[in-house]
Amino acid sequence: MCSVPQGQAGRPSKALTFAQAEAVLKGAEGTSMHAYIVLALLTGARTEELCALTWDHVFLKGRPDMDPPQPPHIAVWRSVRRTGGTKTRKSRRTLALPARCVEALWQQFGDQGWDRLAADDKWEEHGLVFSSAVGKPLDAANVRRAFRAALKDVDGVDEAEWTPRELRHSFVSLLSDRGVPLEEISRLVGHSGTAVTEEVYRKQIRPVIQTGAVVMDGIFGADPRKP
Repeated sequence: MCSVPQGQAGRPSKALTFAQAEAVLKGAEGTSMHAYIVLALLTGARTEELCALTWDHVFLKGRPDMDPPQPPHIAVWRSVRRTGGTKTRKSRRTLALPARCVEALWQQFGDQGWDRLAADDKWEEHGLVFSSAVGKPLDAANVRRAFRAALKDVDGVDEAEWTPRELRHSFVSLLSDRGVPLEEISRLVGHSGTAVTEEVYRKQIRPVIQTGAVVMDGIFGADPRKP
């Protein structure tokens, strides 16, 4: 399984702007990292979760026959951690897939099929969504190199300054910028509570005081009696 390196102490976190995120999604098209980048940015899944994601936990057609119907989704129940720890109940979650994710995963499924044919008897079947050209689990260092290679020609983004984990930071930032409640963001990223989300992503979450002021201005506006 994919090994996850320890983060660099004191490294400041950052997030892509909306314009940068759009540029990254477009620039990654046609690369081996396209589906990985789309999923990380649009679902907020962790690096170790994507490395462990298997096809039997991917439901690209959903369950339209159910009541209520289930949209396309992934079950994020597995994780690969350097410490060997297992995921908590809170961090196990089922995430609906945006349309771009569904399209990217269908493409990934097809591309992996061609890899399997090309590898012939060298193929190692692990059922992984993201694997090497011969089916082996990805190494985190290789993921990072492939990620930066995919960003090489993206305008407005210096690939050397970004890592895969910052796609998750960008997911949080983009949701927060659009007014998604902290409680909902916390559930989506698999945190045990909002305090964890606020601590880990304090630079990406809009301050509550600022948000409250903006909302109240929208409700009441300026005092009409004031010139």
